[in-house]
Amino acid sequence: MSARARKLSYELLGCGLHGHVFAGTDAAAVRPQDYLVVREYAGLRWYRCLRCDAWMPQQAPSSPGRPFPPEREEITLPLRGRPLRDRYVLRLIAVDRAIHFVVLAVLGVALLAFAANKPMLQRGFMRILTALQAGVGGPANTASGGVEGELTRLFAISTRSLELTGVILIAYAVLEGIEAVGLWHARRWAEYLTFVATALLVPLEVYEISHRPTVLKGLTLVINLAIVVYLVIAKRLFGIRGGQRAERDARGADSGWTALEHATPHPRADYSR
Repeated sequence: MSARARKLSYELLGCGLHGHVFAGTDAAAVRPQDYLVVREYAGLRWYRCLRCDAWMPQQAPSSPGRPFPPEREEITLPLRGRPLRDRYVLRLIAVDRAIHFVVLAVLGVALLAFAANKPMLQRGFMRILTALQAGVGGPANTASGGVEGELTRLFAISTRSLELTGVILIAYAVLEGIEAVGLWHARRWAEYLTFVATALLVPLEVYEISHRPTVLKGLTLVINLAIVVYLVIAKRLFGIRGGQRAERDARGADSGWTALEHATPHPRADYSR
């Protein structure tokens, strides 16, 4: 029972967010071959959620729109099992990439705007700094650190370097945005793109942590390593664990009418009355 509950966790989450998925709720009558989606006992119909396998009772429709429930080829089955799990995980990664896109794009645009207005901003900064120094009775040591020191070092960077950094940040933001869109729609190319882009950053993050360790850097490294491992192992990139063909077979085992048949107890012979 516990194993089944764990397997249904993503299905229950999907139904909690989007509601149950029923078929044939507008049918006038129920046939024996409809037992996978709807059954009838003593005049009360039980509809099976095609995502989470829950059976819900309802009265027969007072104004039916069709004589019988739709045939299998007319029903679009919702995702369940591993395909549904993968959609949630990939969309979680897509949200992470979307946040990166926003942050990097804002930083890139800010740097370009700063570079374009650097002389004017520098004059204003020097006037404020001079006024602050006069207020405390002497020159301040801006090279030692603090906000003034950081701003002084920022103004010391050449305009060309600022523009180049801004362009690089915007380009990387576009890359993260493309990853986010592709992962949200579960595109295979986006999985490869995300793996390569993330794996290339791991050595740099390890280097940064070894020289200036922080909690944020450590958390970022753990998240990126988890993404890399998930994409390689669970999504079977680069032919790992049988590659895309093995993934399709595994997905087929958890979705489709065959999977529903395996998860459905056979009805009693007198199910219709």
